[in-house]
Amino acid sequence: MPRIALFQARSGIHPDANSAALCDAIGQAAAGGAAMLFTPEMSGLLDSDRLRAAASLCAEDEDGVLRAVRRAAADHGIWVQLGSLALKGPGDRLVNRAFVIDDKGEICARYDKMHLFDVDLPTGESWRESAVYQGGKRPVLVRETPVGALGLTICYDLRFPVLFARLAEAGAEVIAVPAAFTVPTGKAHWEILLRARAIEAGLFVVAAAQGGSHEDGRQTYGHSLVIDPWGEVLLDAGERQGIHFAEIDLGRIAEVRSRVPALKHRREVPAVD
Repeated sequence: MPRIALFQARSGIHPDANSAALCDAIGQAAAGGAAMLFTPEMSGLLDSDRLRAAASLCAEDEDGVLRAVRRAAADHGIWVQLGSLALKGPGDRLVNRAFVIDDKGEICARYDKMHLFDVDLPTGESWRESAVYQGGKRPVLVRETPVGALGLTICYDLRFPVLFARLAEAGAEVIAVPAAFTVPTGKAHWEILLRARAIEAGLFVVAAAQGGSHEDGRQTYGHSLVIDPWGEVLLDAGERQGIHFAEIDLGRIAEVRSRVPALKHRREVPAVD
């Protein structure tokens, strides 16, 4: 029964400080017997001031946070699902990229967030991820990890169940949902959507989240969760920063899917005329 760790972070505007926190979390997770650590979206830098943030952004092969996490994973002999980093991508665009790093520090997989959040809120806030980021083009499944076959998503992807369905159909046993949910949407939708995705796909959902008051002034919801295929919440970190542990029984997947074989009954539904 794999033991996993989730790092509920409060990432800030200084990559070096975030890197140190990540490396410390990796050590704590390994010391606690976890085979794999999951971290939140934007683990390396969380800064809504785009001009200030731009000075810290670089391409993947130059990113100091990624380099430090890879070294710490190898030093401690633990796998890491690095929730995501903001990195320079093609042209003048950024990518919001997740990584799976093995216990030798090697990158096993990358996933760029597919669904980008563009919205104008009644409060006057406006978010335009597509103005800065380039969305990913395809789902990613890592077939061999200490927690079985691992599907990758990031934050807003949670609202698009077809992505979870495709990962489940491809053999996913666990899907990671690193996030930085706002407090209002977190209170209203976070647990409901995560439980729904776990139930629909009949698998485990592991959602490491940002939580608390950040240096750039934003507030994130926290409540990192681990949910089983029946929709049962195995871990809720609440508002507590730091490392949290859970154990997942992969045998539960077959048990639940035999009771509700929805994946076998799924049909392609044509568009409505």
